[in-house]
Amino acid sequence: MRTALVSRTARMLCAGTLLFAAACDGEPTGLSGSQGELLASVRAAALPLTGAASDYDPLMQVLDGRRFALLGESTHGTREFYQERARISQRLIAEQEFAAVIVEGEWADAQRADRYVRGAGPDASAAAALGSFNQFPLWMWRNQEFAGFIQWLRTHNAARPAAQRVGFYGMDVYGLAESLREVARILEEVDFAAAEAAISRYACFGSYLSPDEYGRAVADGAESCAEPAADQFAELHARWTAAPGDEALFHAMQNARVVMGAEQYFRTIYRGGRGWDLRDRHMTETVAALSQHLQARGLSGRVVVWAHNSHVGDARAMFLGSGIQETLGRLMRERFGAQVGLVGFTTYSGSVIAARGWGQAGEVREVMPALEGSWEEVFHAAGASRFLLLTQTAALPAMPRDPPPLQRAIGVSYHPETERTSHYFRADLANQFDAVIHIDQTTALTPLAQ
Repeated sequence: MRTALVSRTARMLCAGTLLFAAACDGEPTGLSGSQGELLASVRAAALPLTGAASDYDPLMQVLDGRRFALLGESTHGTREFYQERARISQRLIAEQEFAAVIVEGEWADAQRADRYVRGAGPDASAAAALGSFNQFPLWMWRNQEFAGFIQWLRTHNAARPAAQRVGFYGMDVYGLAESLREVARILEEVDFAAAEAAISRYACFGSYLSPDEYGRAVADGAESCAEPAADQFAELHARWTAAPGDEALFHAMQNARVVMGAEQYFRTIYRGGRGWDLRDRHMTETVAALSQHLQARGLSGRVVVWAHNSHVGDARAMFLGSGIQETLGRLMRERFGAQVGLVGFTTYSGSVIAARGWGQAGEVREVMPALEGSWEEVFHAAGASRFLLLTQTAALPAMPRDPPPLQRAIGVSYHPETERTSHYFRADLANQFDAVIHIDQTTALTPLAQ
């Protein structure tokens, strides 16, 4: 049903070359006369990160009482971003009773690791438990740094009652075939008649070998599977709403949400529509439903989210171009207000795991020094190798300015030869994030052996 790769045409906006039109609009790259003012503001507000246990005390105060903590990254292949997100997440879980971690990965793929962190399932190690993340880019969740965090979750959970253990989930929209199968499998265990009805509805997808093939066929005039996918989700959502603490119904409903979201996503992009907004709306609905489900089970409902800066940041403060208007960060803020904390990560230079093109193998690549006129250049000039910046207390000049600084975003592919047009957009940092963590020199993460 699903090939190993999703086409570059379908996904390059979401994870590879960003191609944000507003980042190459011909404007000058410098910060003009305001650069000194901006640098002074950053230097005055930067809180050095030394590796001490107290490093993130100020950030813990910012996130205290919030229901959602969204932790970003400016690449999908940097060791330090994974390590520091793990440090922050560990404190949120241990000190503030966050009840789940959800990542920019597939719901069905994450369930194997979820069983492992809860002390269940057959896997003997965290590395093995991450084995269901087997599509490109393999290194994004199957890496030593993330496996260490998964192992920490398992150890933390071992000391807690089963009903209070922290869960691990995925929130992305690409896993059509896997989630389709999961809906049928779960329902077969709890309601055989409902399983048969789901299989009948999903038969519409049966002749397609991949989501891309489905999207192309519909674009060429084939009948879409939108109605049966939406009907199946609506039925399971109604059942879950009547019993919001039911684990089996929740997982069936969420997998049905993925089927519905993937159908809409691939149908839309092959018809020339925007997939980004659909994807981030799907993420938002998934995070919100997870929080509601946790509360129904008597837990805090507080969720840690790991995703790229381009999802975590508030789109209203990002000149993204290409028609992109919605991001997870914006949608969460609009829906939940002050209950949401947004944390971005930046780097000036170093190395990263990234492919040369969509679907190609990940390699250790050199990250070029940040461009003149970028936030990363200002942070480098500030002089601290690692620091935390709380944007609401940093007195940063607000947008619009002449023009706002650039910000770099590297996805799963990196194109230094076209870095300005491929990997930069303009951003008003003060409104994009509640906090930013800058690590000046970074290194590539370590993929797990395949």
